Amino acid sequence: MSKKIWIVLQQREGKLHRMSREAIAAGQQLASALGGTASAVLLSSDGAVAGDVLAYQLDEVLTASDAALADYTPGGYVGALGPAIGAEAPDYVLFPHTYQSVDYVPRLAQETGAALVPEAVSFEVSGEEVIWKRPVLTGKLQARVRVKGGGTVLATIQSGAFPADSAAAGSTQARSLTVGELVVDREILGVEQAGEDEVDLTKADIIVGVGRGVGGPEKLGPVEELARLIGGDIGASRPVIDNGWLPRDRQIGSSGQTVAPKLYLAVGISGAIQHQVGMKGSSCVVAINKDKTAPIFNIAKYGVIGDLHEIVPAINEVLAESQD
Repeated sequence: MSKKIWIVLQQREGKLHRMSREAIAAGQQLASALGGTASAVLLSSDGAVAGDVLAYQLDEVLTASDAALADYTPGGYVGALGPAIGAEAPDYVLFPHTYQSVDYVPRLAQETGAALVPEAVSFEVSGEEVIWKRPVLTGKLQARVRVKGGGTVLATIQSGAFPADSAAAGSTQARSLTVGELVVDREILGVEQAGEDEVDLTKADIIVGVGRGVGGPEKLGPVEELARLIGGDIGASRPVIDNGWLPRDRQIGSSGQTVAPKLYLAVGISGAIQHQVGMKGSSCVVAINKDKTAPIFNIAKYGVIGDLHEIVPAINEVLAESQD
């Protein structure tokens, strides 16, 4: 029997969250591996299809419409998705692993009696069996997870695990899902962008990450110039933040932001596992470090072994000349 995969997308004001596109890529790959179908699911107040979802290679786009879905509430989302999953029995339902999905998906699993695999970073298929891989112990180890029994499996997809640009384009049609009476369990007083002056590195295509090896805040100038020349944003490992060299909104890692840029240039970063958790989904990692045994080289596509205080200014000089 053909497997049915749903991908529940996160959107706001008609715009898809970046990780929704990554979830689409994961769903397409899972459907291909299982010989099944992949459909997107969108919840909204008016049934409108967000962004360019119809331009992806999907079986269909399922839209659930209700005034109670105008703003996210766990009760509204569980109330809409729970009966739909019960009625249509998808084999797998994928979600982007965000603060929002962490809030309601465990409750949805309880309501539907579904298995839950959180923070999936990959999967392998053997016959009709799917074995998931997910980080444990703050990313120090990877666990291989097999779901026992039958029924629907819910899985949240970790940022950067499936690059958004790998999602296949195509065309599809929308279909409405029937939504019963929803219970809104939170009163939304308003939505504000927290920390408007803070940097959202999750949206950056290019990041220059700086580590303790830079030596101090007074030595950040060349690295900041490098970021300017290549059109990137500055990120940092935890020691840089703890020492007060950069503000906390620049931190990348298990206790900071999780990013997946097209290019991650790691300057003076040793690559402790806590930092790797936050950036290993980058499409291309370039590392500059004088310690040839630094763990960052294990995940870097390109590595430069040497003194960053000599290498970075030399790169800047070449880049500046090329832009003249």
